[in-house]
Amino acid sequence: MAKRWTSLLVLLLLLCGCKDQGIGPGIPDVPVSIQLNVSSLQYPQLRQDGGYVYLQGGYNGILLVRQNANLYTAFERACTYDPTASCSQVEVDASNLFLIDKCCGSQFNFQGNVTAGPAMYSLKQYQTSLMGNVLYISN
Repeated sequence: MAKRWTSLLVLLLLLCGCKDQGIGPGIPDVPVSIQLNVSSLQYPQLRQDGGYVYLQGGYNGILLVRQNANLYTAFERACTYDPTASCSQVEVDASNLFLIDKCCGSQFNFQGNVTAGPAMYSLKQYQTSLMGNVLYISN
């Protein structure tokens, strides 16, 4: 009986030792509440699929990408590898084929997923909601 309790205690300790420690990209949470008219002359890039604009807001800026006429994605520009580095800022590569943080060399696709390291986490994504021509970006 004592052997059974000892085994149960060891198993319980192992399970507790494996819990998620919450270690992630470490991007500070800042309030985001933006609305913009996607048909505005201010944002002509958002009239075609794959078009993008850089916006003020978030921790280190926001990259807004038009996936299609009904879907826009908004990403934090702070790289998930080292978001607090002064040079850390994701941008669209000159080829327009991927996103890159020139500080660490990490690359991401236009859905925010890592395609080349050292980053291990996808870009932080903000919620988007389109109502007519008005796009709401929030967290």
